[in-house]
Amino acid sequence: QVQLVESGGGLVQAGGSLRLSCATSKRTLSGYAMGWFRQAPGKEREFVASVSWPGITKNYADAVKGRFTISRDNAKNTVYLEMNSLKPEDTAVYYCAAGLGIASSLERRYDYWGQGTQVSVSS
Repeated sequence: QVQLVESGGGLVQAGGSLRLSCATSKRTLSGYAMGWFRQAPGKEREFVASVSWPGITKNYADAVKGRFTISRDNAKNTVYLEMNSLKPEDTAVYYCAAGLGIASSLERRYDYWGQGTQVSVSS
């Protein structure tokens, strides 16, 4: 069982930045692809970014390309999502997920999920 804990969310003005972290303390993330997803109020959860193991391949949703960067520190069993130039439409609960295999934009490819962290962007 992989337990994931997100942190770093908060309230920020449009144009600002936040860095989300996703960590596990009870088990290594070795071999796991990692993804970030988000769910805005009244909307379905959507893919944001993914990174392969050990971190070479990265993919992004079109809505965040050029603004968000996913990375991982394998020694710390932590994955990050650096978010810049934030927009009000980025407001959502952000979830990290872990899954064996290739990095994917599909939720069903991930086996473990965190509880989420709220990101709110004011205009």
